[in-house]
Amino acid sequence: MVTQMASTLLVPSSAPTYLPCLRLTLIGSRKLSKTTTFINCSAAQASPPMDGQRHSKKHVAVCGGGIIGVCTAYFLARKGAAVTLIEKSSVACAASGKAGGFLALDWCDGGPLSSLARASFNLHRSLAEELNGPDNYGYRALTTLSLTVTESQQTGSKPSNKANSLIPSWVDGSARSPTTIGSTQTTAQVHPQLFTKTLLNKAVNDYGLEVVIGKVERVGVGEGGRVESVMIEGGRVIESDAVVLALGPWSGKFELLASMFRVSGLKAHSIILEPKEADAITPHALFLSYYPAQGEGGKPMDPEVYPRPTGEVYLCGMSSEQEVPDDPETVSGDPASIQVLKRVARTVSSHLGEEAQVKAEQACFLPCTDDGVPVIGELPGIKGCYVGTGHNCWGILNGPATGTALAELVMDGCASIVDLSRFSPARFGRPSA
Repeated sequence: MVTQMASTLLVPSSAPTYLPCLRLTLIGSRKLSKTTTFINCSAAQASPPMDGQRHSKKHVAVCGGGIIGVCTAYFLARKGAAVTLIEKSSVACAASGKAGGFLALDWCDGGPLSSLARASFNLHRSLAEELNGPDNYGYRALTTLSLTVTESQQTGSKPSNKANSLIPSWVDGSARSPTTIGSTQTTAQVHPQLFTKTLLNKAVNDYGLEVVIGKVERVGVGEGGRVESVMIEGGRVIESDAVVLALGPWSGKFELLASMFRVSGLKAHSIILEPKEADAITPHALFLSYYPAQGEGGKPMDPEVYPRPTGEVYLCGMSSEQEVPDDPETVSGDPASIQVLKRVARTVSSHLGEEAQVKAEQACFLPCTDDGVPVIGELPGIKGCYVGTGHNCWGILNGPATGTALAELVMDGCASIVDLSRFSPARFGRPSA
């Protein structure tokens, strides 16, 4: 059984705080050189590793406490860097805490994400062995099915699916046309918030990672165009040999990044239910073609259903591009979308109907680029400033390989786990002046 981990990180802090959700140990500020300039708001090929480091360890500031930032910070710290993770609200408070956590080995085959996804799926598997993923964050292999479900306007008994052995017994609604689209060798899941916090705790406790709660406002760049520091709201300066910007959908609000490329926010809704008979729910992920009763012959919706080993069942869907708010803690679900997901739940299974306890009604923003490809690499024209964003719905899957690749790029000058040329921010050109 997966249990919620007690945080080992919480201690009072007097540091500048953007949103007071998580209070963590802060490292001392370091003075800026007189030649430093600031790039506001702070919107390839990597620079070669620095010779003659100012300190025995390379100091790296990772901005963003979602799965991309935490994975990057974890692998950097494991490679020997002195890492400061800066998060403006609380770790995994947005999509990294509210996503479904579905993992697939080969679903990105044939596209630009193929090598990244395969490497990351395998990394998830090895991390689960290293970090006791089944107990600590709900890692497990899944069978994944596609199903067609039609909502009925009639009340009363539901049709039986016993004639089709592919359909799990708990799916007792009007499901048909089942197809196996993922096996226990090719699909799996994690609880994303627990996964992110497990990695963070490991990095803090074993590798000395420091966490700062504050909003990054500027990136300091010295003579020669190399990063020297970041400044957070309130005036605090953290000297850095390298900076990684892993801001998710908030990348579009960071002037330096926004001057190069667009990252929009796709608002996705989800609910979490706890069935009365949790033991009846088998580990089958469901990808639905769902026809509402009043669909008028239109396109089906595409909700997804993920049972978790905690006994909970996660359902998501109802997505649309919307403006990303400044404060991630203010994101909430649209009532109409939440009601649709509840209808889907009770149509799919009586176990997910009125007797199931609603544990969460929520929404999060997924970071999307215009070309549908993540942005991973060093920003052109700014030595030592790196970015990892735009992972859309595959952020949880691709977090470990993205973090490993960025850590290799920062520490070694190139990534060996995956070819990052397709993801380089250089494809958009240099930042606007």
